[in-house]
Amino acid sequence: MKQQTEVRKNDILLGPLERPALQWLAAHMPPSINSDTLTIIGILGSLLTLASFIIVGRTGGPLRNYWVLIACFGYVVNWFGDSLDGTLARYRHMERPNYGYFIDHSVDGFTAVCMFLGFGFAGISRLDITLAAAIGYLLMMITVFLKTKVTGVFEMTTIKLGPTEMRLMAIIFSLVNYFIGVKNVSLPIFGNQTYGTLVIAIIALILYVYYLVETIRISIKLEKFDAEKLAHRKAKEAKKLAKAQLKLAKADAKAAKKKKKQAVEDLPDIA
Repeated sequence: MKQQTEVRKNDILLGPLERPALQWLAAHMPPSINSDTLTIIGILGSLLTLASFIIVGRTGGPLRNYWVLIACFGYVVNWFGDSLDGTLARYRHMERPNYGYFIDHSVDGFTAVCMFLGFGFAGISRLDITLAAAIGYLLMMITVFLKTKVTGVFEMTTIKLGPTEMRLMAIIFSLVNYFIGVKNVSLPIFGNQTYGTLVIAIIALILYVYYLVETIRISIKLEKFDAEKLAHRKAKEAKKLAKAQLKLAKADAKAAKKKKKQAVEDLPDIA
């Protein structure tokens, strides 16, 4: 199997704070905890968030708000497991590049689905809008992975917003609902919608625009690169063909000269 290699580019907004924190946690992590354990913890955090939001949608009164706080705690648990697993592997020099790359980003997709579906099941946003946003997020992930394949650079974000920032915004979004509840806004054409629906719709639009812009931008860049590479290859092939034709022409000339010389030698001696 081919080794997965790429240059990691992670210039997220919270990177200067997150990286030292993850290094400290990795240095103080008990030996019994490994990267796989942390990955499982991250998955459990996603499930806790989703389950809590489902309960929020089925619960009324003050108890509903407590489950919103538990959902926020699930985001923190997910960050702890998902962000620290790779850092711990690198800190202990126990990297498994192919396995880690595959598992980590498979779990990222699952986490995104849990996050968006949670808002829909909680009634914070319309479920169909959250599904559209989830599709947009997965399209963005596909774009990142395809860019990694064709450029060799794993660029987590081009707008300084990565998974950590997304979790933080989700927590803030959830806490707003905790403090003021689900409110409606009147929109032209669409009528009364929860402000959560409006926010998620805007996020979905941004994700689709990102997908479209990046697809066009990278396509133009790759087309230019491949065109230059193709032109270079065609020039090399033309040079090789011209060299072969010249060699063949010389061989033909040499053969014709030899044949002419042989014909002269075969003439009868009439002297």
